[in-house]
Amino acid sequence: MSKLANNWQALGWIAPDWPAPANVHSCITTRDGGTSLPPYASNNLGLHVGDDARTVARNREQLSAHLGLQNPPQWLEQIHGIKVVDAQSDGLVRTADGSYTAQSGIACLVMTADCLPILLCDKQGTQVAALHCGWRSLAGGICERGLEKFSGARADLLAYLGPAISQAHFEVGVDVLEAFFAVARNPIHADEIATAFTPGARPLHFYADIYALARAELKALGVTAVYGGGECTFGDEARFFSYRRDKTTGRMASLIWLE
Repeated sequence: MSKLANNWQALGWIAPDWPAPANVHSCITTRDGGTSLPPYASNNLGLHVGDDARTVARNREQLSAHLGLQNPPQWLEQIHGIKVVDAQSDGLVRTADGSYTAQSGIACLVMTADCLPILLCDKQGTQVAALHCGWRSLAGGICERGLEKFSGARADLLAYLGPAISQAHFEVGVDVLEAFFAVARNPIHADEIATAFTPGARPLHFYADIYALARAELKALGVTAVYGGGECTFGDEARFFSYRRDKTTGRMASLIWLE
């Protein structure tokens, strides 16, 4: 194991605060700890945002070293869809917005810069997943797709909501509100969707609480042990990349794996 391993919290990266089993490991990077230059400074992990590919490769190598990963994480080409793949250690990039594994030593990983990362595990410490939840994926049903990968009862699952854009900075059109109402699973779910939107600054616009929408969706699907959800990528420029704030910017990573 690299001498860098287990020192990653000194970089300011986030250790999710949730009652996951001891053999379930998780980490969320911030914009600190890498080698990228502005406007990607400094720990950009996205190859698709215009940063120098060699620099991103170094950042990714350092990520694995800091976390002590023996295999490459499952990197994804994310397309704001609902596909969830089985994570592999073959180093191939897969087109999906989530990954799942029941194997030890393989990290599921999603990248974000305002979208919501959701980490999932079971209470037995035998299965994990990471989901990339922009509003399209969330309304489209990515949580259900991710949960379908898990064996066992939904009541035995834990979820952690990583850093995302807060409601105060997430103004959306009426189409977004309508997309969520169209997939409400029951009257209670519909009521919770309604409370996640407040009137926006412009006509037919609303401020959307993506954390509340995710909690409502997970609850409707039977997952009630939900943690996290207290950060704002837009408002905390020192720690987080934000696409809506900066447009040209880097990407953080949210990872989960079994030991």
